[in-house]
Parts: sequence; C-alpha cells; structure tokens
Amino acid sequence: MREDNSAVWVVALDIQEVNLPIYELALEPLDGAIVTTNPNEAGIVSVKVYVDGKPSDEQVNNILTSTAEIIGGDVPEITIEQLPDVDWVTESQKALPPIVAGKFFVHGSHVTEQPPEGSVPLLIEANVAFGTGQHDTTKGCLIALTDLAENKKVANALDMGCGSGILSMGIKILWDCPVLGVDIDADSVRVALENADLNNVSDITGVCGDGYNAPEVTARGPYDLIAANILAEPLCQMAPLLEKNLAEGGVAVLSGLLITQQDKVVKAHEALGLKVIRELHLGEWATLVLSR
Repeated sequence: MREDNSAVWVVALDIQEVNLPIYELALEPLDGAIVTTNPNEAGIVSVKVYVDGKPSDEQVNNILTSTAEIIGGDVPEITIEQLPDVDWVTESQKALPPIVAGKFFVHGSHVTEQPPEGSVPLLIEANVAFGTGQHDTTKGCLIALTDLAENKKVANALDMGCGSGILSMGIKILWDCPVLGVDIDADSVRVALENADLNNVSDITGVCGDGYNAPEVTARGPYDLIAANILAEPLCQMAPLLEKNLAEGGVAVLSGLLITQQDKVVKAHEALGLKVIRELHLGEWATLVLSR
C-alpha cells in the first residue's frame, strides 16, 4: 500500500543497458512514469520511476529480486525519495505523445489532437505510463487483438497480468464480451478497474490473485481468448495452465518476451499442442498468437 498519496516519489536504480527492457516491463506494477538515461561508457543506464505516493519497500524489493533471479544477476541498489511539490504528472505527460495501435488511439488528457477516423480512443494517464501503449509489448498485443477481431468470435476472455487494464479494455471493446483481468499486484488491479470506469468500459472483473491459481480463473473458464503480457519465464512456467484454461479452438496472445526469447516460449507451448499462427516484432519485443 502507498504510505503518502499527497506527494510524488521517485524510485531510482542503475542497471546494465542490456537488461533495460526486462526491468522496464517488471517495473510496470509501480504504476509510474519511467525515465531512463543514455548508457555511460560502462553500459550503465540510470532508471527513475516517478510514482504518486510512496510505494511499499516490500513491493519494490519483490520486483527487483524476482527480476534479478530471471536474468541471473545481482539485485540493483535503489533509492526511494520524495520529490518537491511539483506537478510531475503534468511534466511527464509532455513526453507522452498519443499512440495508434491497431484500432486504438491511446492518449493522456493533455492530448488535444483528434483521434484518427474510425479509431477508438483510450484515455490512460501518465502516472500509469507503462501499459499506456507506449511499450512495444502493449502495442503488439493491441495490433494482434485488432486483427483477430476481424474473423475470430470471442465470448469469454482472460487478461492474465492485466496491469493498467489496457488489454482488458481493448478486448471488451473489440468483442463486447465479459473479461476477467487478473494480476498478482493489488494496485494494478485497482488501476485497471479505475481506467475501465474512466473510459466507460463495463463488464470487466478485476481479481488480485496468483495467476491461473486464482479460484475465479477456474470458475469462469475455459476461455476463447487469453491475453498475457508478462515476462518470458513466467509465460513458460504458466504454459500448462494456459493450455488447461484455453477452450477448444481458442487463441492466446502472448507478449512481454524479447525476440531472443521467442524460441523458448514457442517450444514451451508447442510441447502442449498449441500452434503459433502469428508472430509480430516491434523493436526488441515479440508478440505471439497461438491457437489450439
């Protein structure tokens, strides 16, 4: 839980540039605006996450510890400090232009330009910048979902690791079906539901729980569509449970994996009888669409 919701705090750490994409995705549950520097001569990048209210030490330490375990490195040293009374959200918004991803026009309230004709606007503020569509994994998922909606029927959907709720909202808008959004982080679930209300998107249920082990996941399954924008290692570990909860003829949209990790994720799912029907590369990141 946040200790002080009246001020902006910054979580700062230095990491190797090669590990930046993984840490960026892992820091998403902090619901903050992420700023990074160019690498120095040693390949070190400074990362700062600007957060409304002080994040709990436990949450930050859990994120960093689990990420270090995934990449096989040491846990980076961090500082958590309160900033002076400045409108940091407004300042950070200036660096977040609107994004067009598939059918969607993702923007903050500071954006004045009109969305392209035929697009669906989604309002996501800068204080939840990671999951606003700025990240290539989110963009890849929105593009894949938009294309799937042209000929795929979906009556029941699951957003595993829902974060800011942008994929849950996208699924609901594209298919007008009930969506269950699950995240292990309670703050992420809260933000996802707030964003759904902000965008007048109904019929999204948010659950804080341990992935597919959450009772609500089993109770509402199986699913015609499962979206999971998480890291490569959890995707591999969860593959058997994804297969178990995916309806016959269902599809899964997976992201959060680097292109260099794609083969590993594909093999974990193909071993269970799932087939890759599309792969999409944006920047260093891959998005996969699988069917059974």
